[in-house]
Parts: sequence; C-alpha cells; structure tokens
Amino acid sequence: MSKDFRETELAGHRLSEETLMLGYGYDPALSEGSVKQPVFLTSTFCFPSADAGREFFDIVSGRSKTARNDADGGLVYSRFNHPNAQIVEERLAIYEGADAGAVFSSGMAAIATAVLAHCSPGDAILYSQPLYGGTDSLFKKVLSRFGVTALPLADATDGAAMRRDGEAARAKGRVAMIFLETPSNPLASLCDIRLAAEVATDIGRAQGHRPLVAVDNTLLGPVFQSAIRAGADLSLYSLTKYVGGHSDLVAGAVLGKREAVAPIRMLRALLGGNLDPNSCWMLARSLETVALRMRRASDNAVRVAEFLASHPKVKAVHFPTMAKPGSAQAQIYARQCTGPGSLMSFDVGDRASAFRVLDRLKIVKLAVSLGGTESLICHPATTVHSGVAEAERLAIGVTEGLVRLSVGIEHVDDLIADFRQALA
Repeated sequence: MSKDFRETELAGHRLSEETLMLGYGYDPALSEGSVKQPVFLTSTFCFPSADAGREFFDIVSGRSKTARNDADGGLVYSRFNHPNAQIVEERLAIYEGADAGAVFSSGMAAIATAVLAHCSPGDAILYSQPLYGGTDSLFKKVLSRFGVTALPLADATDGAAMRRDGEAARAKGRVAMIFLETPSNPLASLCDIRLAAEVATDIGRAQGHRPLVAVDNTLLGPVFQSAIRAGADLSLYSLTKYVGGHSDLVAGAVLGKREAVAPIRMLRALLGGNLDPNSCWMLARSLETVALRMRRASDNAVRVAEFLASHPKVKAVHFPTMAKPGSAQAQIYARQCTGPGSLMSFDVGDRASAFRVLDRLKIVKLAVSLGGTESLICHPATTVHSGVAEAERLAIGVTEGLVRLSVGIEHVDDLIADFRQALA
C-alpha cells in the first residue's frame, strides 16, 4: 500500500477520524481506479518471487519483525490476512489511537482469542460486573476447564477495592488480565480505565508481571470513548453493533499496543477466526458513517432517557447522563467519555409489566443485539443474560422488571410516542 494513503496530516493540519474513515489505507490506483475498495474474493495470493514468499511467511508467522505489521509484509492466505481486513484494521486503529488491530468473525471470537493468547493455566483474570452474557459464560464456565480462574471486581470505580481484589487474585495465581466492560451491558455502568491501569501497574510490581488491561469498548467506541487513550492495553469490540451499525453482519476486533496484539494475531491465524472479505468491505462502508449514526442515536437516547425517567411507571433508568451529580459514575463519565451512547436499561417493576411494554411497542423492534440504525429492545433476564444464575443476575441488578433498550436513529418524537402508548 502506498505511503500516501496512510497520511494523517495535510500541510501540517491534523485530519479528523471522520475524514480518514473515507480513504485511509486504500489507494484507488492499485484497484483500477475504483473509488471504493473491491471485495477481494480469493483464498490465496501470488508471490512476486520465491524469496518474497519466504519473507511474507516469516512475517505472518512472527519469525520476522522487520515490517510495521503484516500489512506491510505482503499478502499470503486469507486466513492470515487480506486487503479488506487490513483496511478495516488500520482505520479502527486510527480511530482508537492504537498501534495495531485484528478483526474477527465475531466479538466473542475476539474476546476468547485475546484471553487465550495472554493467559496460561494457573493464571487469574479480574473482571468488572456486570458482563455481557456471552463473556460471563466464557469466564465462568469455560476458562476454568483450562486452569484459568476468573474473579469479579467488587467495584471497578474504587482504587482501594480494586487493589484488595488484586491481592486476593494473586493468591489464586498470576494475574494475567484485568477485563473491563464499560459501559456495561445492560446497566450502562462505567468502569475507571485509568484507575485499572494504575492497579495493573501495582500488581505488576508485586508479581513481576504487569497484567494487561483489556476493555470491551463496544458500547461507546470508537466515537465516544477511546479505551487505548484512557490507558487500556487492549480495546475489544463486537463490530456487529455500532461500528457495523446496520444489523446485517457479525464481526469483532481487538485493537491495542503492537506487542499485545501480535500474539492475538498469531493465535487468530491458528484458530481460523479471521473475518471474511465481504463482511470487512461492509465494515469499511459503515466506518464512513459511524460518527453520524452514533451521534444521532445518542442525541435521541438522551431525550428518551429523560422521558422514561419522568414516567410514573418507570422505577429507574440506567444511562450515563442519569448518574447522580458528583458520584463516581458522573466523574468517570466526564473524564473518560465524550458522549453517553445510546444503550440504556429501565425497570418497570416485574416481568409481567416488562413483557406488557415489550409486546405493545410498535416502532421499537423486539430483538436482541444493539447498535443498529433501528431501535431494539429486549428482556435481559430471559434472553441475553438468561445463562447467568438468577442469584447472580439479581446481585448485579438484572432484575425481572429490567428492559434493555438500544436507541436508533428514528425521529425521537416518534420513539417517545411509542413508549408513551406502550406504558399507558
């Protein structure tokens, strides 16, 4: 790829991420002048020479580190790398302020590969609560089979509490990772990324190995929160959600410091979790409008949250702008985020009331997932968090009356009218 198409400045002017999403990393001259990159539907790539093939394999296998990343080393085989994936990886890394990235066939593939690449039998992981149901099941039901112990953080906003949990985890084994989901799904609660990085450094001094700070940045990144700039080593995504943004693909990503991403890329190649060219092409399309979509949805969500908070049948609304002034949540939001996103949850008291609201909605669609252009709603206790034990669900605030809402880009007055009639 020509260097000119990796430039981020124009005559000393720093280009914005929104502009870079339309051209960074792609040279039309290399594809017959096509304004948009083609979909490279091939399983393998020709080498210009036998020696070049040797060099390319040395790079993608990790034996050589002469290239900035394997995008500079040449194309080998689509399980390892392909042009559509490289374009998305480079653009996401630009948005997050990361050194490197790797795209995956799903968000869970990204999380699982990142954990397996950096954790060994006998290690421990500290994690924030609540977690997305899939991540929760991975940590509690799968990792133990491989000798990795996952332990919850009592409070990911309190340094003293995190350090106590770190000491307790060290008694179980080497702490290899601190995993945060911020905002959380479905309660939209925030964790302090910078504080977690400081705690990781303290743990590193005590045990001789600094644990990585990995952040599930799906709900606010890359527009409203950069986990990397906030202090994380790894930023993980379900690209299915806001980045993909149209409810028409499934994908994931890991971004971060080069030395932290490199073993994840190696394991991805072995496990075969790379993302297909067509989905990568769709993601590149979606990155062009991600800022527009997320800002519109966030503006809508603020107004919907205000309406729900004022409704007599709604017991509580969980959304970053609803945090009590001066609270830890409010302080983290002001320091770490540039917008609240559009994922919230609200409580209407019990399951019967929740189901009644869900069944009466006309515009908002009853479905799992989130981050699409359309508004989506579900009942976490019986869907996305149904695999979490009831006692644990209640302890983290996922009650029978809780409803999860992902606000889309419809006209906000129409959304409010829909909730008004559904709650009547």
